[in-house]
Amino acid sequence: MKHRIIAAVLTVATLALGASLALAAEDKAAAPAAGKASTVAATPAKKISAAKRYAPALANPININKASIKELKKLPGVTDEIAARIVAGRPYASKADLVTHNIVDTGVYGAIRQSVIAKQPYKDGAKNAALYKK
Repeated sequence: MKHRIIAAVLTVATLALGASLALAAEDKAAAPAAGKASTVAATPAKKISAAKRYAPALANPININKASIKELKKLPGVTDEIAARIVAGRPYASKADLVTHNIVDTGVYGAIRQSVIAKQPYKDGAKNAALYKK
């Protein structure tokens, strides 16, 4: 009886291991197809020239909570439309909010992240938190 239980447990463990290996092989085969889809999604970011995409950080970063559209358009990859969306989405708790709130795509954010800041209007955290509740 004891041997049958051990044999049954070993059989189940072998089947589980085989199933996990089969799923891993399927995931590995599907990974190149997923990589191709991500390059298609990143196509708009390729429109930015390589010189602008890897622009060095500005000595005085631009505050996205206060900058005018004209100032924002000086950033690499920022068009009139993107600058207007940045102004309309204010205030921002951090510069990463530009991506998380779908204001700019990751390609443009990668180009401007070293050149922007999201300075908070108040030193009091409670006042700042009240601004971001919408």
